[in-house]
Amino acid sequence: MRCMIVSVVMRPAPGDLRGGSIVSFSISSVCCEWSSLMEPIDNPLSPHDRWMAAALNQSRIAFDEGEVPVGAVVVQDERIIAEAYNQRETLVDPTAHAEMIAITQAAQTLGSWRLTNCTLYVTLEPCPMCAGAIVQARIPAVIYGATDPKAGACHTLYGITDDSRLNHQSIVIGGVLREDCRDILREFFAVQRALGKK
Repeated sequence: MRCMIVSVVMRPAPGDLRGGSIVSFSISSVCCEWSSLMEPIDNPLSPHDRWMAAALNQSRIAFDEGEVPVGAVVVQDERIIAEAYNQRETLVDPTAHAEMIAITQAAQTLGSWRLTNCTLYVTLEPCPMCAGAIVQARIPAVIYGATDPKAGACHTLYGITDDSRLNHQSIVIGGVLREDCRDILREFFAVQRALGKK
């Protein structure tokens, strides 16, 4: 089924560590199974709230375990096939970002490294490492919550996922449940600073 995807480009507001402002919209046409996007809606981001809420649940697990609260889920055919949260401290692994773990889980579930019919939902804009993994996994669509002014590699600092020099590009939508995704990060770092850890 062919549908229209609204790509929302986010830019961080001055002094806003984890937030951002919608500054432009662009429309792209891709083949996918998101039938819900074909229905008229007031908010183009609302069809993605359900899946981002699931990613937020993963971020809360990370919060409780003392990890930076970022969560991710991979969705295929209206079902979650992988879910993960940051585990860098737990696994003592600098690559153990939520996206990296979720992508690996999804590939194992499908028995293929090509995640061509999947959508990745993540609460924070992917960093360069995760954006590179998204390209390598051929993920066609990425939805994120809060922008990352320090490491965002989809819209904020870099545009790795839509770089035409690479052999794959992804449609990326930012700002889904942005406030919730941003607030849990702010709360986490406020607690860490109070404890003298960050």
